[in-house]
Amino acid sequence: MSTQLDTTLEERVIEALKTVYDPEIPVNIYELGLVYSLDIDGEGHVKVDMTLTAPGCPVAGTLPPEVEAKIRQVPGVTSAQVNLVWEPAWDRSRMSELARFMLGM
Repeated sequence: MSTQLDTTLEERVIEALKTVYDPEIPVNIYELGLVYSLDIDGEGHVKVDMTLTAPGCPVAGTLPPEVEAKIRQVPGVTSAQVNLVWEPAWDRSRMSELARFMLGM
């Protein structure tokens, strides 16, 4: 079992991202491929570009702040900024193999 001491900040942030789920799909946002970029500087500032499965998604106003809050809880993170982007548009090809398996694809 991993401890904080033998995991990197990036790994801990990714684990936090994997605790956030799209409310309409029973797969976390990381495995769904909704996280387009994750940048962490040496001072623990985290920037994430993410999208949603569709522009009209009803959680557009609530999911990014939830993601930001989860990231801020990670030990070593000093700040978090989540940007919602629409380009390129999300499609199923962005999902991980695990997500495809979980959804029976």
